[in-house]
Amino acid sequence: MCATSSPRSCASCTSAETEANVRWLLVKDLQILRRSPLLVGLLIVYPVAIALMIGFALSSPPGKPKVAFYTEVAPGSGRVGFGSQQINVSNYANQLFQSVQPIKVHSREQALAKVRDGEALAALIVPSDIPAQIQSLITTGVGTPTVELVLNSKDPIERQFVDQAIKARLNDIEQAVSKQVLRVAVSDLQQVLSGGTLDFAGERFPLLGLRNSRTIVQRTVAALPRGSPLRPALRQVVGFADLAIEGLGFASPVLGSIGAPLTVEQSELAGRTTPTDSYAATIAVIVSLMFVTLLLAAGMLALERSENAYARLVRMVSPWRLLWEKIVLAGGCAGLVALVMAIFLALFVHLDWARSELWVLALALGGLAFGALGVAIGAVARELSAAALLAFLVSLPIAFVALVPPSAVSGALKAVLDAVAFVFPFRAALQAASNAFTGAAPGIGLPLVHLAVLTVAFWALARLALRRFA
Repeated sequence: MCATSSPRSCASCTSAETEANVRWLLVKDLQILRRSPLLVGLLIVYPVAIALMIGFALSSPPGKPKVAFYTEVAPGSGRVGFGSQQINVSNYANQLFQSVQPIKVHSREQALAKVRDGEALAALIVPSDIPAQIQSLITTGVGTPTVELVLNSKDPIERQFVDQAIKARLNDIEQAVSKQVLRVAVSDLQQVLSGGTLDFAGERFPLLGLRNSRTIVQRTVAALPRGSPLRPALRQVVGFADLAIEGLGFASPVLGSIGAPLTVEQSELAGRTTPTDSYAATIAVIVSLMFVTLLLAAGMLALERSENAYARLVRMVSPWRLLWEKIVLAGGCAGLVALVMAIFLALFVHLDWARSELWVLALALGGLAFGALGVAIGAVARELSAAALLAFLVSLPIAFVALVPPSAVSGALKAVLDAVAFVFPFRAALQAASNAFTGAAPGIGLPLVHLAVLTVAFWALARLALRRFA
């Protein structure tokens, strides 16, 4: 009886001792981190600061560029007559000011000086003949209403920003003027059809209208004797009036449609999509998770190897248990930091709080996969500085390859990039976190399985590297 129970007792004692050694190893690594408060603080503050900056950038409205504005149009001279109504072109300048911060100047030279000195990003100059050009374009179809836009060429990004802001607002103004002109045209056309009044030179004149004219002619034809020679001629007038009324009746809806020639009916494919700001926040969280996990996992293993502590530790615990301890510790710490970062970002962008348990699951498995990659890097690099540098150099191309849009590269290169992205955890972690945060496609199941497989694969690679480079 004793002979059979003794081996079991010894095996249980060995297992208990191994578990105790792993717990001791975990406590030892935590104490190492505790003795480096600056490093731990940096690892926590860095992603939180990045989260706050991204949150403010995504939630804050874009600033208005400063634009020097000078108009040569004299006050009260900006009216354009069209039919029975008038359009005040000067009123549309206020619409332009909704997108820019105007700096009103009193000459063209002052406007150019503001741009040259950097006080304004651009100068918008309205020539004095623009009302006459608009009037000529409306009445005769001949005319080129032109405004002058002078951009600051020092900063190409700011130049593009102010150029897009001004041109977009000018397009809105053009459409507003066009719609008002068309409304006037349709109104005058209705007066031609049905009659009305016309204001000209301060006097009001009645308009008979085609319909009323046709009715009068028809009554005249009916009142004439049957053999009157005027009846055929008047019937021709009635026929012409019928054709004109029918044609002008079609013209009203046609003119109305010119102001908005295209109607866009927007729809989405089945399934939820990720908003742009939420996707940007997800990328920021996963990039921080990757950096922190790789540096912690690679650094801790390389530090123990450079200080010759690894050989002593594997006498107490097996190498595979030691690697798993590093993976779990690095992934857990980095996952906690990433979770805090996601909570901060949720204050600025939409992240689905109802799926918060999936946040934890996606970040935990993502942290384990990055931790396994980190210990593989630490196993290859024996020194701490080399491991940190290698982790940094590996992480940037991994993120870049995973974020390249499929439509931006050719078929052969796309296949290569997809293969590279598949063997590293970034894309799978991004897909899992994106689904966890917003419920976007693809589902979270396959990315989580992918991360689990990569975790085991990189753990095995790290174990092989330790045997080879021990």
